[in-house]
Amino acid sequence: MSTKSSNSATVTSSLYGRTATGEVIDIFSCTNENGLVLKMITYGATIVSLEVPNRDMQNSNIALCYKSFEDYLGGQSYFGSTIGRYCNRINNAQFSLNEKKYTLAINDNSNHLHGGKQGFDKVIWDASPIIDSEGVGIEFQYRSIDGEECYPGNLDVTAIYMLTNSNELKIIFSAMSDKPTPVNLTNHNYWNLGGVDSGDILDHELFINAKKYLAINNSLIPTGDLLDVKNTPFDFTSSRRIRERMSLIPQIESLPNGYDHCFILENNHRDFKTAAIVKDPRSGRSMEIFTTQPSIQFYSGNFLDGSQGCGGYRQYDGFCLETQHYPDSPNQPEFPTTILIPGENYYHETIHRFYNE
Repeated sequence: MSTKSSNSATVTSSLYGRTATGEVIDIFSCTNENGLVLKMITYGATIVSLEVPNRDMQNSNIALCYKSFEDYLGGQSYFGSTIGRYCNRINNAQFSLNEKKYTLAINDNSNHLHGGKQGFDKVIWDASPIIDSEGVGIEFQYRSIDGEECYPGNLDVTAIYMLTNSNELKIIFSAMSDKPTPVNLTNHNYWNLGGVDSGDILDHELFINAKKYLAINNSLIPTGDLLDVKNTPFDFTSSRRIRERMSLIPQIESLPNGYDHCFILENNHRDFKTAAIVKDPRSGRSMEIFTTQPSIQFYSGNFLDGSQGCGGYRQYDGFCLETQHYPDSPNQPEFPTTILIPGENYYHETIHRFYNE
């Protein structure tokens, strides 16, 4: 075990597990000056725990996680992972770029989801601790080689996760490529502000700073239409209980009822914008999200089915709010581009601010 500290803030690391081929997976534990604790592993640059106090100042983990490293190796729910090269879905697992067609792995019906069968959530990242006046954290680095998961270009990615002394989880993604390539990175944390295993999230109160959302087809691919949220189940422009709004959504054919939709954030051209605010009345915990990204994907845990692949969690035991670019942008030229050009730097920040009341 190694330890790095400053005053009451610390970062420790130790062995978490080994892959079948003997590769070492480390776990980092970051404690800020206020006693909040962030734990992450080098497999997938993954959050395995974030301990935050309730109104009685009692810490609980609010991030859904697998119970063992072996479960992460066989998992299917992306709990806490860093997602890339392209988060969300790409229609029919293909896109064209500079008059060349690229065919990707199919891993979601006929579509490509979250970077493919061996996305960034399933690779081992290099990691080093950070401790400074702002807080504590980990810097992860990974090189995705040309042709990995059939994407063009060598892509060098840095993912910084900071637990600040202002009780914020700050995530900074940056990347550079030597060929044009689509890039859309996010963190896929499942939140339950009541604490893991405290019940479902349907009574959480949610505000999303969006007047429009992307219409989707039955394969959850955007149709290209941006629809108004007003007078629909997608209107979270004032804080609403998730249960209240979800009851208005018709089931999408055979899919589980719930949200898996991309919301277009207001003040889309500002560097930093409020994306969402979530409150849990029972515990008193609240979370505000700010981002430089143009949209946020709200997923209400519809496909959690209690199986081992889902960590034993049931439907609606957690929710995701993933800041990102629009799904399927490489196939929809009217969407903001996600093509990273050589010499340019992909960069975005997202901040999760925690407090209780």
